[in-house]
Amino acid sequence: MPQHEDEQPCPKQEASDSSVVLYTTSLRGIRKTFEDCKTIKFLLGSFRVVYSERDVSMHMEYREELWGILGGRVVPPRLFVRGRYVGGADEVVGLHDNGMLRAMLQGIPLAPSARPCGACGGMTFLLCGTCNGSRRVNVANGARERCPDCNENGLVKCTLCHVG
Repeated sequence: MPQHEDEQPCPKQEASDSSVVLYTTSLRGIRKTFEDCKTIKFLLGSFRVVYSERDVSMHMEYREELWGILGGRVVPPRLFVRGRYVGGADEVVGLHDNGMLRAMLQGIPLAPSARPCGACGGMTFLLCGTCNGSRRVNVANGARERCPDCNENGLVKCTLCHVG
């Protein structure tokens, strides 16, 4: 989907003046991608800003959302600040090295704690309580159907810490 010069791609429902969205992966299959994601998470953590981490390996909807925003298959990490696309790891680290990332994050709310969530350990997802992660539930006639509460991995978003 081509963008007009004045239009910026942005995650759905995340174009507010105080939003930061980071698309990541927690899979270690491709070391550079995983390390790049850790680097950007470390930078955001060092500024202590509140951000929404969208792990494309934990929830397919996030992967599809990212591909739709940027118009094709892209690899995480991808950072959006205030609804504007900032870039991947090289761009974000470059902005940090030049002192521009701090200015870009000015005014973003600060995280209340540096400790991970006590419910999910900072993963932002929990095992589904309805199906215990099996993705199947029993129905009236004894058959098993897809659980309506969880994603493709048998997980639900943590209601205590998940932002966005």
